[in-house]
Amino acid sequence: MTCIVHKYGGSSVADVEKLKQIARMIASAKAEADQVAVVVSAMGKTTNNLVNMARSLSPDPPRREMDMLLSTGERITMSLLCMALHQLGMDAVSLTGSQCGIITNDRHNDAQVIEVRPFRVQDEMAKGKVVVIGGFQGVSYKRDITTLGRGGSDTTAVALAAALDAERCEIYSDVDGVYSADPAMVADAKHLPEISYPVMQEMSAAGAKVLNAHAVQFAKEKQIAIYARSTFERGRETIVRKMAPGLVLGIQAVVSEEDITRVRIEGDSAISDFQWALDYLEKEQIPIKELHAETTDEKDSHSGVSFVVSSQNVYGWKKIKQQLINRLGEDIRFDTHLSALSLIGEGLNRTNGVLLRTMGLLRQHKIDIAGITTTSFRISLLIPKETIGDAVRVCHDQWIDT
Repeated sequence: MTCIVHKYGGSSVADVEKLKQIARMIASAKAEADQVAVVVSAMGKTTNNLVNMARSLSPDPPRREMDMLLSTGERITMSLLCMALHQLGMDAVSLTGSQCGIITNDRHNDAQVIEVRPFRVQDEMAKGKVVVIGGFQGVSYKRDITTLGRGGSDTTAVALAAALDAERCEIYSDVDGVYSADPAMVADAKHLPEISYPVMQEMSAAGAKVLNAHAVQFAKEKQIAIYARSTFERGRETIVRKMAPGLVLGIQAVVSEEDITRVRIEGDSAISDFQWALDYLEKEQIPIKELHAETTDEKDSHSGVSFVVSSQNVYGWKKIKQQLINRLGEDIRFDTHLSALSLIGEGLNRTNGVLLRTMGLLRQHKIDIAGITTTSFRISLLIPKETIGDAVRVCHDQWIDT
């Protein structure tokens, strides 16, 4: 039996008229496929409005209660969409993340899916029903409601597609796929018809907002093709799938992340201080990236550690910073004036040529470089925040053939 999973983002379900349009789209899909599951986000700016409401009561609301609050947004959408489907004569049922078997760890606001038990979904689809699922949410093994962080509805959709052994997962949003840069920043950004799992993962982790990195990982593990499409403007799409190594070499995208904080710990006890800080950040459920540590000699008489935090999506970051300062004092520094520029593609670091030319290009445009990290599919540079737009555009002009 053919099974497909649809996911509709917040802009796609922003009002009742759009929900009616989506219901008609689902009806057409159901006519072509035996089984259809639909994952939905909260309507429009609902999640942002709920966050603002919470922060009007408390600048640092408890994470568990935030999850209870934020999970209501998707429940509104899923129930209304089922009503629209029933109006078209279709049998549909709405399920929360916990009801459809999305099991997570016990982290709040940024939970990780550890297992999917889709028995209820399978039972309902076997009865011929369209199953509409609230994305972005699950239930921990402690039976607490959890949310999956930014882009979490993507993760719900792909994890569910993998558990259902679906033919494909179709992600619908207000853009018609993945581009070589943010079109709002680069007017002539190039549409990418297809892209490999590793490249898409690196793009998502580096700041691209089209797909969630954890969602791509699920798709990669189960070889589920992701189709990224525009909800209401049909035509182009991007397919994220397995591609032969070396099929597409070179830079495919220039990605940026503006709201980051680089944390630096220095001094004679930097390594042990970092160990304490890392333990504290783990308890506060704050992930870090771009870790760099060094010592100057065997006795560790002087050492330094630096790492980056994507501070935009961290609840209570101001309070967390103060706790770090209270413990580490002058040995810890926070660089908030930086943004991250990343070049993404395959084969970038087989030689030093791409990095050298990019450094020269930025220097030519008087853009300072405060840090560099590389992976097999990425070169990332930390640069002053006020220069990020110019840096993305000049690098895109240099490296992307439009």
